[in-house]
This record gives sequence, C-alpha cells and structure tokens, in this order.
Amino acid sequence: MTKWVYAFGGAAAEGRSEMKNLLGGKGANLAEMANLGLPVPPGFTITTEVCSWYYAHERSFPAELTDQVEAALAHVGKLTGRVFGGTDNPLLVSVRSGARASMPGMMDTVLNLGLNHEAVAAMAKSSGDERFALDSYRRFIQMYSNVVLGVELHNFEELLELYKERKGLELDTDLTAADWKALIPDYEKTVETAIGRPFPQDPREQLWGAIGAVFKSWMNQRAITYRKLHDIPAEWGTAVNVQAMVFGNMGDTSATGVAFTRNPSNGTKELYGEFLVNAQGEDVVAGIRTPQAITEAARVAGRSDRPSMEALMPDVFRQFRAATETLERHYRDMQDMEFTVERGKLWMLQTRNGKRTAKAALKIAVDMAAEGLITKAEAVGRIEPASLDQLLHPTIDPKAERKILASGLPASPGAAQGEIVFSSDEAETLKAAGRKVILVRVETSPEDIHGMHAAQGILTTRGGMTSHAAVVARGMGKPCVSGAGSLRVDYAKETVTAGGVTLKKGDVVTVDGSTGQVLIGAIKMLQPELSGEFATLMGWADEARRLRVRANAETPNDARVARQFGAEGVGLCRTEHMFFDDERIVAVREMILADDEQGRRAALAKLLPMQRGDFEQLFEIMSGLPVTIRLLDPPLHEFLPQTEAEIEAVAHAMGANPDKLRRRAAELHEFNPMLGFRGCRLAIAYPEIAEMQARAIFEAAVAAAHKSGKPVKPEVMIPLVLALPEFEFVKARVDAMAAAVKKETGASFDYQVGTMIELPRACVRAGDIAKSAEFFSFGTNDLTQTTLGVSRDDAASFLGAYTAKGLLPADPFVTLDRDGVGELIEMAAKRGRATRPDVKLGICGEHGGDPASIAFCHGAGLDYVSCSPYRVPIARLAAAQAALGGAKSGTA
Repeated sequence: MTKWVYAFGGAAAEGRSEMKNLLGGKGANLAEMANLGLPVPPGFTITTEVCSWYYAHERSFPAELTDQVEAALAHVGKLTGRVFGGTDNPLLVSVRSGARASMPGMMDTVLNLGLNHEAVAAMAKSSGDERFALDSYRRFIQMYSNVVLGVELHNFEELLELYKERKGLELDTDLTAADWKALIPDYEKTVETAIGRPFPQDPREQLWGAIGAVFKSWMNQRAITYRKLHDIPAEWGTAVNVQAMVFGNMGDTSATGVAFTRNPSNGTKELYGEFLVNAQGEDVVAGIRTPQAITEAARVAGRSDRPSMEALMPDVFRQFRAATETLERHYRDMQDMEFTVERGKLWMLQTRNGKRTAKAALKIAVDMAAEGLITKAEAVGRIEPASLDQLLHPTIDPKAERKILASGLPASPGAAQGEIVFSSDEAETLKAAGRKVILVRVETSPEDIHGMHAAQGILTTRGGMTSHAAVVARGMGKPCVSGAGSLRVDYAKETVTAGGVTLKKGDVVTVDGSTGQVLIGAIKMLQPELSGEFATLMGWADEARRLRVRANAETPNDARVARQFGAEGVGLCRTEHMFFDDERIVAVREMILADDEQGRRAALAKLLPMQRGDFEQLFEIMSGLPVTIRLLDPPLHEFLPQTEAEIEAVAHAMGANPDKLRRRAAELHEFNPMLGFRGCRLAIAYPEIAEMQARAIFEAAVAAAHKSGKPVKPEVMIPLVLALPEFEFVKARVDAMAAAVKKETGASFDYQVGTMIELPRACVRAGDIAKSAEFFSFGTNDLTQTTLGVSRDDAASFLGAYTAKGLLPADPFVTLDRDGVGELIEMAAKRGRATRPDVKLGICGEHGGDPASIAFCHGAGLDYVSCSPYRVPIARLAAAQAALGGAKSGTA
C-alpha cells in the first residue's frame, strides 16, 4: 500500500530533510527539526504524490488517504492529549502548503481548524480566556471562508471596521469577549448569505475542505506566476502539512514571530527578525500591527521604545537563540524561521534556507566559508548568478540633493525610480510599453506578484521588514521601502500624500531601499563599486572555471565597465554601432548614395580616421587582451531615412537630391532583411568597405601597441558566412590590408581572421571553413532564428504560449535551444577541431550571459562566452558553477 502520510512530533519523525521532493520543503524541515529534538508541534505531511494524484483523477483523493489521515490525527491527539472533533478538549490544527521549492505566500493556509460552537466553549473553559477563544473562532471563520468557501475578505473587514467605528474602538485587540460574541453571528450570517448554507461545524468537513483548497491553490494564478518567474515545474506539486495549533494570542506570556539567523539584507551575522506579543502568525506579516525587535541590539538600532523579546522573555529568548544556532549549524546555511510562544513555551513552526539579497548572499557565503561551515566551492555554488544583477546597477549619489517625501523601513536594498502606479495590472501594462514604474500600495498581497515583478521598486505604507512586500522584493532583487506610515494612499483619486505634498499617478519618485527614504523626482545615480566579499567570491569562481569570459563592447565606456567587471577581452565589437553618430552617419549615407567605387571610397576615407580612433581606444582599454571586431553586418537600408519627412530633412542636411535618396532607399528595401543583403555579402559586393575597416583595425593596433608598449592582437570577424569560398574572398582583402599596414608602418603584429557562425549551413560545413578560419564565434541570436525559422522580433506574440504549454522548455532567445541550436554548435565544434585542432570557439549572442546557456557552452567544450558588460560577473560565476557541477545548497 502506498504511504501517503508521514507523521512528525514528539522528538521523532517518519520523514527527514532529504525527502524534500516527497514531503515538500516545509514538511521535510519539520520532520528534521523533530528529529533534532527541537520543540515542534506534532503533525503530519500529506505528500506531493497526493497532489499529482489529485490533478490526475479529477481533483479526487486516493482511497487509502482517509484512513491514513485518521491514523495520523489520532497520533497527534495522543501526543497533545487532545481529540480532533472532541467537545471537552478539542485538537485544533493548521493546514498549510509546502512545495519542494519555497513559494512564500503563494498558496493557501488555514489556521484554528476544528473550531465550532462547542469547541469554542471548551477552549474558553480550558484556557480561562473567553476572549481568546472567540477571537480564534472569528479568525478561523474569516480565513476558512475566504480560502475554502470563496467568500471575499473585505466582507469581514467591513463588518469589523463598522463595529469598531460604532463602538469607538481603534484596534482589534480593543474588542472584548462580549464584542466578539456580538460580531461573530454577523460573520456567520455573511457566510450563509454568500454560499447558501451555514458555516460548517463538522471538523472533518472543515479538514477535507482545507486540504482540497491547499491542493487547488497550487494552480492559482499567483502560484502559477511565481513558478514561471522562478522556473519551478508545475509537475512538482505541493505537499499539505497538518499540524497541531499552538497559540501566540493567549495573553502577555504568548507571542509569535519570524526570524533569520543572519541579516537577509546585508548578511551580517546577527539574529534578525520581529515578533508580536499576544498575536498569531499572520499578524506579523500582515502589517496591521507594528512588530517589535527580537534582540535588544536591534531595538536600540531601530530606536524603538517597545521592549525586545530578549528583554521581555529572557528565558524563551535564550532557548530560541540556541535553537537558531542548532539549525544553522545543521543546515549549514542561513535559516528563515517561524516560531510561537504559548504561555511561556517555545514552539518552532518552520525553518527553511532564507531568501536573501545578492549582497547578503555573498557575505553569508564568504563568511561561512571562513567559519569552516562550507567549502569555497560550496560558497561559489550558493550564489544564483542572475542575482548579481542586484549589485551591478546604480545607487543614489550621496552628494545628490534629496527631497524626502517620506521615510519607511529599508526592506530591500538598492535604489529605483519611475512613475507612480497604484495597481499591479497597470504596472505590468506600462512595463510592457517600455516605461519604468514604482508600485505604490498600502500593503502588497500575493495577488500583486506580477506587478512587483514589473515594477522597478515597491513602496508600501504598512508592513515590517518581514512583510510580504519585503520578503518578495528581496527575493526578486527589487528595491523596497515598507511601512512608510506617514504616506496616505488614495486609490480612488490615484494620489499619495505626505507632509502636505500630494503626488499623482505618473509623477516620478525614487525609492531608496537601503535607507528607507522615498524621494520626489529622479535622483542622480552612481555606478556600483565591487569589492570585499564580491571580489573574494569572484576570485574563487575564477579559480574554478575553465571558460573565459569576454564582453560585447563598442564604446570606451562599455569597454571600461567590462574591464571593471572582470572581462578577459572583447568577444564582439559591432562596428555598425559606431556609425550612427551625427557626423558619421552623413559619411555612411554618402557611401551608400555613391554611384561608383570611387565615390564610395571617398566617403569611406572620411570614416577611416573615426573607426581607427574607436578601435585604438578599445585596444588601449583592453591592454593586450583579445578584441574581436566584426566587420559591417546589417543591411545598408538601416542607415537611410525611412519616412518622407526624414528623407527631405536628410537630403537637405547632406545637400543631396531627395529623389535620389528616395530611389536608393527603395532599391535597398528587402522583404526579409535578416536573410538579405548583409554580413559578408556586403564585403563581397563592396570589398572597399571591408578594406577600410581592416585598415582601421590594423592601424589602430599599431598605434595602441606603440602607446602602451604591449602587443595588440586583433581578431577580425567576418559575419554570416555560409561557405569557405565566401570567407576566403573577404579574408584575402583583410590580409592585403594587414600586409599594407605592416609595410607602411614598419611594424610587426599578429592577428587572426575568423567567422561568426550564424547559419545552419555554416555549422554543417564547419570542417571546411576551418581550413582558413582561425576562430569561430557562434552568433546564437541569428543562429537561433535561422535554425528555428522564428523571427526574434516577432516571436513575442506566440513564444509565451509555447513555453506556457510546455512545448518549449524556455524562450530559445533567452536560454539556448540545446536540442536544435545546441546540437548544431556541437557539430560545428567537432568538425572545426577535426580540421584545425586549435580553432578558438566562443559564443557572442545574448545567450553568453544566460547561466543555463553558459553551462551548455562549458559542456560543449567552447573556449569562451561573450556577453554584455553588466552580465560579465554573472557569466564568470555561471562558468564556475558549470565547472563545479552546478550544485547550489542555498539561495540568493
């Protein structure tokens, strides 16, 4: 018989931490904490296999599950001395989700399950606190009705707010037992009106309703969105954890809280978190009450006048600190924990590897390696390469004038600016239109996941450092300011007000997630400086990796940024990008309009010194590192004006005949320019273009070598080659220019000529092409287009459907198509090396900065990847992880 249920509690468990795939992360860690002897409320986990069964059998359960759940409930009852469904001493449980990958807030939870009219009376009697029992019941009605029965929360919130207003009460905690007695019947009536039947009083009906609701929530929209953003497969499913309730809302000796063993924002080794006295878990993250610091040091740093847990509950605090130290040593990673104190007794409710910013991840990994908890290789594996984006973008210039609108909590570091929007849907819409936005909310909920992803930064008026907004923003690497209580948001008017200043939708603000400040307008930013733990960890990564990492760079600024981030050369210099300067474009257009070769050469002569100067700067900045320069690639019509107004204006500026310009644009028009008159085809039709560019490259190499005293070895790349004869035709022009420059200058220099492999035919004929080509650089953007028969510019309209329906594992323009494009690359590499064993192989498309694609390049035996300057550190780390096997124990 299949085992569907695994019990834990009483310092023992049927599961263990390695069973995460079966028990989910929460269930596996609850079992592990129980096995470690930590105080865990007893319970049981319904496995992820039940979730798979549920969806495969029309949302039904296996026949054996009922008996296994009943047996597990009896076991929990034995450990607690309570009976589920009993009238004298009832067992109450929580029902929570738990996927193998952490998905905070994305699925549903029900607390206080098992309460009914009889259980409330028994609970009031046993606890000696009628108010506590009634408050627990109203919470259960509200949560169960929303999660299981589909009754909107605002129905209950409005009832409560109207009651408090009528009674002159401010906080929920101000309500007495008599108040809850008066209000609960209205809650129950609201449910009956909404669903057509009374609120369920049978605890087993409640339990199976909650279990089904948790499984259903695996496919709710916010969970689907989160899985898509974090590459979590739908087939993994979620487990369900049913656990005996413990209560943090049983008076002043009870509390609940959330804590991390290290600071998740900066990585400092300090207990970090918040708690609330006389509260349940959702109160901490909901932002309804302001949480208190756990440690006295944090209270002092936060200038709070409310006592810390360390001062208020010193014995419990000592137990809790010891438990956190045990968990971090055991898991060898920073832990994110939830706990409850019930009448002075500590209970550990959850532990998991904590979400953290990239800055914190780096410090934690480096510190743990120094402490001997993990190895250097493990430290390298702990950092998600893409998370380094958080460190590679501007911060606010400390010298800039700050016009502060409000201040809140520094919930997620970094700075961002954009237009104010008040809804997640609008954030997503404006992001799609290319606009930068700041999402402003009173508080965020899991339904805001898509808007948070679309926004540059998040600002909330409620919530603490462990609120939904803070946790999700840190996980996404988005700057976030939470708990800016002086702000007043008016959704109806679409305004936000503070200190007499009112801003409306569309106004620009800057949020500084490192200080908690909200600033009016766009503030000057500074480029990041990378040192400390970043330099240490990247040094370890460089020791481990085999793949070299170059940058795609055309401008001096690109080249300097690339060097700063550790690039080992330029893998792609797109010379056409240099032609769009106002002065240069005129000469380019003169060349295109010329009637003969003599006219073209005259125009190209004007471009020669400009190109030479560009290349000289690149060579000097790269200081002896390889620089690959691609000859002119795009179709010529891209340099010509398109509209009538542009043609007239350009003709006037050039002193040219507009009819001639119009006629030439028409002649160069192509129905499919991506497969048209471009790449090496330009050099074959107009060899003088390639000759000018080659001369500029070699003259610049001589000049740069003379200035720096270091040899410069340029790599000239011929684009869009499909056969050896094409390549050799253009290479002959390049070689002729090299010989001419050597003769004219008396200088000696080495150079290589290679090709950009962008066509399937070139992959097939790579062995032939390698007879002359000294290197291959795979242009994976175009190779993907030509292999899949998909236009990158038009693919957005349908590729999303392909990935959503599982027809493609990922967008092939983001992550390399291993089965198609990847096989062609491997074929070309094998055939090229068979002809020329030392042929240098790399890629220079967008895939060069994608970690999954870099892992492929490592496995395929390529020599280097080339990516945009800001992705160089990502590529260095991804290359190291590929060499080390790619395993990650933690998360950024």
